[in-house]
Amino acid sequence: GAATWVALPGRGQQSATAPECRASESAAQRLARFARGEVAAVVASKNPARPPDVDFVGPEGQAVTLADFKGRAVLVNLWATWCVPCRQEMPALDKLQAALGGSDFEVVAINVDTRSPEKPKTWLAENGIRHLAYYSEPTGKLLQVLQRSGHVIGLPTTVLVDAAGCEIALLKGPAEWAGDEAIALVRAALGRST
Repeated sequence: GAATWVALPGRGQQSATAPECRASESAAQRLARFARGEVAAVVASKNPARPPDVDFVGPEGQAVTLADFKGRAVLVNLWATWCVPCRQEMPALDKLQAALGGSDFEVVAINVDTRSPEKPKTWLAENGIRHLAYYSEPTGKLLQVLQRSGHVIGLPTTVLVDAAGCEIALLKGPAEWAGDEAIALVRAALGRST
């Protein structure tokens, strides 16, 4: 099956759903029906579990982890300015945040450039990306953790984490995040009527 956050090092097998994530199984199953068309490559988690504990930097320069978002769903997208498909999907992620972002959902696009910390901010401004808060992880550690867990083969990589803090879907590669199919998938994950 698809790699999940709980892939054990060296075993490549996925364990059963974590007890604290059992309620997330229904959200994963619900969104699986919407993984079609432009978001057909999105893989719903068969056994939802907590993502690895990864640190990154928030918009005010503060240390942030995914646990800080508990209580709201997040679409975590890893991107870099040197990644052409990442740059191509950024306007769609910005539109997704504008359309659905709020108290229960946020697109958390984490820039993983390791050189020139101002370059990604400049690129976002020059390309009219205005709805996404700026998150970054310039040390390379986050990518290493997610490569070891099997989440990241290349960029972009996107993980959907529900309000309980459990991973419910993974996409390796780009998608048209502002399209009707992506909006329907995220709405299904949030339990909002479509």
